Amino acid sequence: MKPVIARTREELAAARARIEGTLAFVPTMGALHEGHLSLMREARRNADTVAVSIFVNPLQFGPGEDFDRYPRTFEADIEACAGEGVDLVFAPDRDVMYPDEPQVTIKSGPMGEVVEGAARPGHFDGMLTVVLKLLNLVRPDVAVFGEKDAQQLAMIRRMVADLNVPVRIIGGATVREPDGLALSSRNRYLSEPERRTALALSRALRAGAEAAADGPEAVLGAAGAVLDKAATADPPLALDYLVLVDPATFTPAAGGGPAVLAVAGRVGATHLIDNVHLQLGKEH
Repeated sequence: MKPVIARTREELAAARARIEGTLAFVPTMGALHEGHLSLMREARRNADTVAVSIFVNPLQFGPGEDFDRYPRTFEADIEACAGEGVDLVFAPDRDVMYPDEPQVTIKSGPMGEVVEGAARPGHFDGMLTVVLKLLNLVRPDVAVFGEKDAQQLAMIRRMVADLNVPVRIIGGATVREPDGLALSSRNRYLSEPERRTALALSRALRAGAEAAADGPEAVLGAAGAVLDKAATADPPLALDYLVLVDPATFTPAAGGGPAVLAVAGRVGATHLIDNVHLQLGKEH
């Protein structure tokens, strides 16, 4: 059975009014893959009803990024949602989400200016703005976001806490291909040679995690060695960043305790990110 599809705010409000019990929400930009489907299953485990949004948000794409070519596969996405028993899909056009040029938006603050935010200025401002708009429109009890975008997840949790948004945020584990590549809608951009190079990202994370017992320098050294080799591959990996950070603040991690090893790079024209959670001072 296909989900109810709401295209306008009025259609969404009418569908939301009919929902009884608890509602879990999975915001997406479409081009759905197994990673998204795993978030829908997590949503189902945490609520009576599941809603998904499909909206490619222009505010979080910078100049020269891939907004125009970002994959849009709406019919296949609806079939995927139906296969997971999703009850409601909100699929607005740009004019529905932004009927006027936004004058008031969310500022991501210092956490939005480091790591991925330094590589993509303004990205997190646009992401947080659309997430808050969606949460206000859908009014879920629970919202589920992927841990692959670790900084995004941390910033959404901070926004919800700082602005007293009445929703519980849940992180869904990263889903990987058998060879370790993290699932991403952008993976479809990669040629076979580019995909082989892209595997260096997950290999670097594994190498860093295996060195967690020896502290931050060992983690970054082990991961960096893998990425240095990938920089000379054909085609090469152009590294954007490799950082070891506190999972809640994304400030540099030091000493023992929980940390996120995060990496991003470009293979050809494709920007890819990945991360792993680890415990510094302990075997991973």
